[in-house]
Amino acid sequence: MDKLWLIIQREYLTRVKKKSFILITLLSPVIFVALFTIPVLVTIFAGKEKKSILVKDDSGVFQVPMDTSARANFMLSQDPLDVMKATYKSQGYDGVLHIPAVPASGKMQLSYYSEKQLSLGVVGYISDRVAEQVEAKKVKDAGYSEEVIDNFKTDVGIDQEELAFNKDGVLVETGKKNSAELATAIGFVSGFVIYIVLIFYGAMIMRSVMEEKTNRIVEVIISSVKPFQLMMGKILGVSAVGLTQMLVWITMTFILTTAATSFLHVDPASLQHSMGPMQQPAPEVVTSQAGQVFEAIASQNWSYILPLFLFYFIGGYFIYSSLFAAVGASMGDDQGESQSLSMVAMAPIILSIVLISPIIENPTSNLARWMSIFPLFSPVLMPARLAFEPPLWEVLLSMAVLAGSAVFFVWLAGRIFRVGILLYGKKATVGEMIKWTFSRE
Repeated sequence: MDKLWLIIQREYLTRVKKKSFILITLLSPVIFVALFTIPVLVTIFAGKEKKSILVKDDSGVFQVPMDTSARANFMLSQDPLDVMKATYKSQGYDGVLHIPAVPASGKMQLSYYSEKQLSLGVVGYISDRVAEQVEAKKVKDAGYSEEVIDNFKTDVGIDQEELAFNKDGVLVETGKKNSAELATAIGFVSGFVIYIVLIFYGAMIMRSVMEEKTNRIVEVIISSVKPFQLMMGKILGVSAVGLTQMLVWITMTFILTTAATSFLHVDPASLQHSMGPMQQPAPEVVTSQAGQVFEAIASQNWSYILPLFLFYFIGGYFIYSSLFAAVGASMGDDQGESQSLSMVAMAPIILSIVLISPIIENPTSNLARWMSIFPLFSPVLMPARLAFEPPLWEVLLSMAVLAGSAVFFVWLAGRIFRVGILLYGKKATVGEMIKWTFSRE
C-alpha cells in the first residue's frame, strides 16, 4: 500500500507543480465567464456606431425618426443627388442615402454613397426604418388602419414552470422556471468538458506508460512494485490531478458567475446618467437580458447536477484511463505505427460526442435513454441529459452500470498491462491482448 501511495504521490505532484497546469487551471474559468460577460459589458459601456446621413427621398414617404437611440441621424434634403454627393462631407455628414420611388411590388433597392463603408448593424437599421415607413404608406393607401394591422401581430413566447406530485399524487407547484435553451447549453458544456478531460488525461496516462516502457525505466519500477500497482498508481494519481482541476474550475466558475451576476444587476438609471441619452435603452435591455440569463443559471438544481457530474467524470475516467493504460503498455517500439491501436480506446468516446447532438435534441427518446446507460457512452451522454431531469430510475441504473463497468475495465486493463508492459519489439494485436486477459499469472 505504501508503494502504491508513493506512485500516486509522484504522478500527482509532478503534474500539479507544472506552470502549464496552474495557468490552464486558473485561466480556464476566467476565460469561460469572460466569453459571456465581456460582450455584455462592451455593449453597455462602449456604445454603438452612429452615423449622420443626408437623405435624398424620391419616394415621398420617408420621415426622420425621433428615436434618441437611433443608429443613424437623418436629414432630408431637396438638393440634386449629384450636389449632395459632392457636398455631404463639407456639411458634416457621413454619407448620402438615396431612396427611390416606391415600387408597386418587389424589392426596393436603396443606394448609399460615402467614403467609408457602413457596418452590418447600421445597414440593418436603415433598411428596417425605410421598410417600416414604406409598409405604413402602403397600408394607408389600401384603406386599412395601421393600428388594426399592428393588432394582428403577436409575439409568442413560452414560460416553462416545473410541476411535481407528492407521494399521494397531489400536485405541488415548485415555482421553478425551466429553460430549454439553458438546459441545452448546460448539456453541451457538460458533455464536451468530460469528453475533453477524458481524452486529455487518458492520453496523458498512455504517454506516461509508453515513455517509461520505451526508456526501460519500467523494468526498474516493476522490480519493486507489481504491474497492477503501477497501473493503479498512475490512474489514481492522474485522476487526482483531473479531479483537482475540475473542482477548481467548478468553484471558480461559480464565484465568477456570482460576481458577474451581481455586477450586471445595476440600476438602469445610473447607467443612463453616466452614459448620456444616446445609449439609454440599449444598456437597459442588455443588462436585463444578462441578468435573466444569470438568474436562470443560478436557479438550476446544481446540488443535483454537480455531484452526478463528478460521479460520471470519475467513472468515465476510470474506464477510459484503464483502457489507455492498457493500450500504452501494449504498444511497440514504433509509436507512429502503434497509434492505430489507440483508436480502439478512443473510438467509443468519439462516438459518444457524435451522439450528443441528437441526444440533447430528444433527451427523452429511447436512443437517449439506452445510450446514456451504456457504460462507454454514459460518462458523456448522461451529464448532457441531467439538466433535462431524466427519470430517477434511469440515472440510478446508469450509475450502477457505470460503477460496475469501471471495476471490470480496471481489472481487464490490469490483466493486459502486466504482460504488455514488459513486451518489446512489436505492437500487440487485439487478439493477443484478449489472450493475455485469460492467461494465468
